[in-house]
Amino acid sequence: MNEQEVKRAVGEKYRQAALRVVSGSGGCCESRAPSGCDPITGNLYDAEERGALPAEALAASLGCGNPTALAELRPGEVVLDLGSGGGIDVLLSARRVGPGGKAYGLDMTDEMLALARENQRKAGVENCEFLRGEIENVPLPDASVDVVVSNCVINLSPDKDQVLREAFRVLRPGGRFAVSDVVVRGEVPAAIRKSVELWIGCVAGALEEGEYRDKLAKAGFEAIDVEPTRVYRAEDARAFLAEAGLDVDAIAPVVDGRFVSAFVRARKPAAAPAAR
Repeated sequence: MNEQEVKRAVGEKYRQAALRVVSGSGGCCESRAPSGCDPITGNLYDAEERGALPAEALAASLGCGNPTALAELRPGEVVLDLGSGGGIDVLLSARRVGPGGKAYGLDMTDEMLALARENQRKAGVENCEFLRGEIENVPLPDASVDVVVSNCVINLSPDKDQVLREAFRVLRPGGRFAVSDVVVRGEVPAAIRKSVELWIGCVAGALEEGEYRDKLAKAGFEAIDVEPTRVYRAEDARAFLAEAGLDVDAIAPVVDGRFVSAFVRARKPAAAPAAR
């Protein structure tokens, strides 16, 4: 698929997810659809976090981690969530930065934005705002946020270099990049990789770990770190891969443990050069 086809496919996936929540027909974790849920999207938030959120925000969650918990947000900071979906990480971020701070959510689908704004209303959170746009072209000024977070969305972009350049641009000097994403560790044959990505759903363009590091450095970031938070095993996807006509036992040695959810962190230099 070309870039526009990828964007349309991603947009349609998230539109349908929002509509399912609004219609009451279930969120992503209500089924074992190819997009997958558990162990990818399940059990990411603790009981206290879940209790502070509308059920619809949780039902719309399509993430692979909990970047707001790992980012160590501080009172008064401004946070941007790339690909904010139903708003779960924006609402949690807004609470963590307190009334003196602010959280922005950026999404490209009207349906998800409407759901997120309704979730904001239900949660009674005032210090957040949801913006329409694409993560390759963030509608915020240069050096306007302290932290960029994202939850399993950057891997969906057909132009990850541009996403990282935009994250670098909107961050203030010394600002932090702190995202959950799926990365690939080592080589995986193309045909097998495609099937595993279909199972995981949100990793249609997951980067190899070293490539992710290189792209962050190219964008201007420093202090780059990739910390695995979940390791996906071939056994987790046995039923799906078997339905796709693959011999799980045969491919396990080249798949097992190669796909991981990771917390990817980096920092914009305090005396930063212009965005590249």
